Amino acid sequence: MTTQWAKAEKPVEGSWTEHYPELGTGPISFRDSISPEFYEREREAVFKRAWLNVCRVEEMPQVGSYLLKEIEVVNAALILVRGADERIRTFHNQCRHRGNKLITGAGAGAGAGAGQVDEFVCPQCGWRYALDGSLVHIPGHAQYFDLDAKDYGLVPVHCDVWAGFVFVNFDDQPRQSLREFLGPMVTGLDDYPFGKLTERYDWEAHNNSNWKIFADAFQEYYHVPSLHTQQVPAEVRNPGAGFTCGHFQLDGPHRLVSTAGTRRWLLAPEYMYPIERATQSGLVGPWRTPDLGELPAGLNPGGIEPWGISNFQIFPNLEILIYGGWYLLYRYWPTSYNTHRFEAFTYFQPARTVRERIEHEVAAVVLKEFALQDAGMLGGTQAALEYDVIDDFPVNDQEILVRHLHKVVVDWVGQP
Repeated sequence: MTTQWAKAEKPVEGSWTEHYPELGTGPISFRDSISPEFYEREREAVFKRAWLNVCRVEEMPQVGSYLLKEIEVVNAALILVRGADERIRTFHNQCRHRGNKLITGAGAGAGAGAGQVDEFVCPQCGWRYALDGSLVHIPGHAQYFDLDAKDYGLVPVHCDVWAGFVFVNFDDQPRQSLREFLGPMVTGLDDYPFGKLTERYDWEAHNNSNWKIFADAFQEYYHVPSLHTQQVPAEVRNPGAGFTCGHFQLDGPHRLVSTAGTRRWLLAPEYMYPIERATQSGLVGPWRTPDLGELPAGLNPGGIEPWGISNFQIFPNLEILIYGGWYLLYRYWPTSYNTHRFEAFTYFQPARTVRERIEHEVAAVVLKEFALQDAGMLGGTQAALEYDVIDDFPVNDQEILVRHLHKVVVDWVGQP
């Protein structure tokens, strides 16, 4: 078992960034995070062109299982449904008759609405649609003028699945297949047993910051000794401690950070809450985790020993953080140029005992508090950036992923 962090030897200055000379080493701008005009261009160039993860297959377990998803950044309301052929499809949540919402739900977010049906029936007009989106019944069909039902099925959205993660793409014709878009670094997780980890805890937060500013908080650990003082030993909080991560990697628009881990910090009682000691669970998850079998080499591509955590950041707005025996999932959904909705999920192997269930719940709560320590800073960060006094911010070698994310977004916005 491992903890989330470990102190490593400080790498040669610039050693990670210099692997990717196209990033440069100078100060960077955050104007992409404070401009309403840039946000409107970002909506079109990034969120309507990239593949976006919206759920996992376990959320639609049976034929006819459906989910509702509202995605504000692209102004879309979706129905995701498992068809009679077991295929998962996505449609705009709109009847083709007069545009009424086909299904009403709780709105945006992780718990926006779900159910199971044999077919979709418009509550306004009674038009009925099969699970594959085809129009199968029109009340008073003979009263229409040359209306062919084949021309009035639900409007589809491109949908594909990788490793149990369901993605959608709003482009008229995606420029890459999902697998091509993900690339070899991410698909190196093909054989990770995500399907065994189905006990889920989730929460969401509405934040007064640009989505990229929040994502930045989870793609470097340089801030950890200063911000998360209760969870980090004094020896690491010392400015001269040389606190670093073990491996950074870029692949196209996607990013990875891995770090080593040891047990010795976790066992020091002054660095955890009493409930963590009592339940033997907390910030790094349950101290006892299941044996998931042989794990893919792509989980720890840097070969870090002892390995602690790998954070795969899938462009634009998804993070999969894999620990020993369980994982975290983050999604960032922009709602304006300076607000976003943050979704967080913890996934464990289903508990076999009451004790295991308590261990999972404690881990989920402690992790939520830890994440909100970051969130609590970012409204102030956004407000300060919007003063627009400074436009050149130095980032160090441990912040290479911050540099990369902002460059990729600007590059996508600049593409025809």
